[in-house]
Parts: sequence; structure tokens; C-alpha cells
Amino acid sequence: MTHTLYPGRVPLLVSLPHCGTAIPQDLHAAYVPEALAVPDTDWHLAEVYAFARELGASVIVPTTSRYVIDLNRPGDNAPMYPGANNTELCPTRSFTGAPLYRDGRAPDAAEIERRRATCWQPYHDALQGELQRLRAAHGRAVLWDGHSIQSALPWLFEGRLPDLNLGTASGASCAPELRERLAAVLAAQSAYSQVVDGRFKGGHITRHYGQPQAGIHAVQMEMVFAAYMTEEAPPWPLDAAKVARLQGVLRALLTECLDWAKAAKA
Repeated sequence: MTHTLYPGRVPLLVSLPHCGTAIPQDLHAAYVPEALAVPDTDWHLAEVYAFARELGASVIVPTTSRYVIDLNRPGDNAPMYPGANNTELCPTRSFTGAPLYRDGRAPDAAEIERRRATCWQPYHDALQGELQRLRAAHGRAVLWDGHSIQSALPWLFEGRLPDLNLGTASGASCAPELRERLAAVLAAQSAYSQVVDGRFKGGHITRHYGQPQAGIHAVQMEMVFAAYMTEEAPPWPLDAAKVARLQGVLRALLTECLDWAKAAKA
């Protein structure tokens, strides 16, 4: 199984598409040694978001690494951020711009399609099915797409990212009121720098599934590693004090999603 879905009882689904670390053994020889450490993983997010299931939310977690296939890219491999450096559906470069594969070993079109059919499609089928279930049960559903990243990656962006980066596809992926309420939660806290629809406005999952007119509202949260773990060097262990502080803000954000969904239904 390439993912695990934990069905919930409230109109909220938390997706964590980049926390998988597995590269199948039969693919190892194609990668450079550094890639097998999967440094661009969204480390520990299943643990950070464990409280979401206590809130009654559904949670979907993959096992496969984004270095095999990126679940947050379109199936046709269209770039998410035109004009900027992007990683592909089956990435060939790391977030530093370094090659992931040995010379001549990058996946060809047939291999990309195999990975899409066996890893990408099952995740999206589960995601779509759970959103439809929640919408049918509650009248609407909120999709929270959780991510994390190093705070400074010159190949992808200039300078240092804010700690918390909320993306709503510039307001297209969720109701304006929900965007405003989440922005207000971020603005009310002082522990973290934050931005709404900055460099990371939402990847494929947020943009594709966020259909407010159809009762499905999607937002992305991109957090820097330093907000919850030691970022300076691998293996980037969790920092318990940082996690507790961050979970307080994340809990407030997810609770706001639920409060809004229930009020909107009423």
C-alpha cells in the first residue's frame, strides 16, 4: 500500500503528501547516493499533525518518497510556478538543484507513467473519495494540505521563508471568509512570521481540489523546518518544545476550519 487513509467524522481532511520516505529497492541503483537519504522529505509531519485525528479529522499519509513521484504535482507534469525553478512529477533534481539520478538513469516516459498509475493515482483516488464522502455527510468539506521545507533554499526562492505560509491559490481555492478567518488566526499570534499567498500559494492538490462553488474548500500550509525541529543538519530531530508551541497554532487553524464549516452549513 502506498498510503494510509484514516477516515474521520468531521468535515476536514488533512493531506500530508510529502512525508513519505520509501524508495523501492529495485530503484535504488538509479539514484545518486545522496538522494537515498531523501533530504527533501516533509519530515515528521504525521507526528506534528497527530492531534488532527483527535479533532475528528480525516488524515491521509503516503509511504512513498516524493523522489519517486510527487503527489502534489499535476499528472501531466505541468509546472506549478512558471518562470521559477520547479521540481517535476518525477523529480530529477533536489531542492538545491543537484541531480537525483545517476547519468542516464532518470525515468523515461514509460517509467513515469508506471509510477503515476501505481503511486500517484491511488493517492488521488483516495483523496477524491474521502472529500466526496465528507461533503455528502456534512454538506461541505475543507481540505488542509500540510507541508514543510527548509527555511532557505536559493534554488527555489530568495532569502528566508516566513515560518508559516498559508496558500489559497490567491483566494481561488476556498471561500473568502475562510481565507480571512485563517489569516486572522495567523495575524493574532506572535510566535511565528507568516504570510498568506506568498511564494507558496498552493500546489496541485490545493488548486485542483479547491472548488468552493462545489462545496470543497482547500488551503495549503507550508512551514519551515525550524518551526518544529532542529534544521541545521540531518537527521533533523523533532524538538518537543517547538512541536508543542507549533501545535497550538495549528490546532487553532484547524479548529477555525471546522468552526467555519459548521457555521457555513448552518
